[in-house]
Amino acid sequence: MTTGDRDWGGEWRLIREEAHPGPLNMAFDEIAAETAAEGGPRTLRVYRWDPSTLSLGYHQDPATIDWDFCDREGITVTRRPTGGGAIYHDVFGDISYSIIAPAAELPGDLMESYALLCEPLFDAFERMGLTAAYAESEQPAIHEPACYLRELHPAHDVLAADGRKISGNAQYRQRDSIIQHGSVTYARETERHLATFADPPDAGAFRERVTSVREQAGIAREDAVTALETALARWAGAQAGEWTDEERDRARERARRKYASDDWTRERTDPTA
Repeated sequence: MTTGDRDWGGEWRLIREEAHPGPLNMAFDEIAAETAAEGGPRTLRVYRWDPSTLSLGYHQDPATIDWDFCDREGITVTRRPTGGGAIYHDVFGDISYSIIAPAAELPGDLMESYALLCEPLFDAFERMGLTAAYAESEQPAIHEPACYLRELHPAHDVLAADGRKISGNAQYRQRDSIIQHGSVTYARETERHLATFADPPDAGAFRERVTSVREQAGIAREDAVTALETALARWAGAQAGEWTDEERDRARERARRKYASDDWTRERTDPTA
């Protein structure tokens, strides 16, 4: 299948925005990667985290998190298979996406792969009516445990025109498949975001580093979601699709056994391995 200048090896499906608990969102990515590696459709998905979720970077020390606050506030905590610091995914303020395809169809070079897979993200921002670009150079970290306050990297950190971060992206590269997932800040929830950390940084520093789609473009959340879905579908020539019943069942089981477990979230031990 050819879209634009690229010849894809198979069909793409777009799964429009769904709301799931954090562990299930991570499990769906993993199951979609297995589907793609086995010759099934490549997957584009847009999703929200319900309830609001704190996703830890793969190497993150659990001691950096205020577990009592998360428990009191009903914030789910899970661990991503990708690196970086923790991200607070607010049920309203966060818009997330994933792109999942066989590794053989994507560049082996990490920088080239980011450049390709972020193309629809920049198209989406243009459709939202805002200007965005990669960070031009690395900027120092403000608070290492918080992903949005770590040092900015030109490969995968996306900034609005005023130089503040609006999206972070990461890749999980397996032998047979690649998952790129990203978080777009639609609306900042600064105090709630920072309160998830055991030693939170200054809120002013967060506001100076991070902006949002609502602040930059003033559009409704549903319009921002539509812009992202449209850009993803156009980029890959994807048709609207759904999870199969088998994928849903496998994802629920994977979420229960792995991403919702303390072994994974607190100890970084995969109980399904």
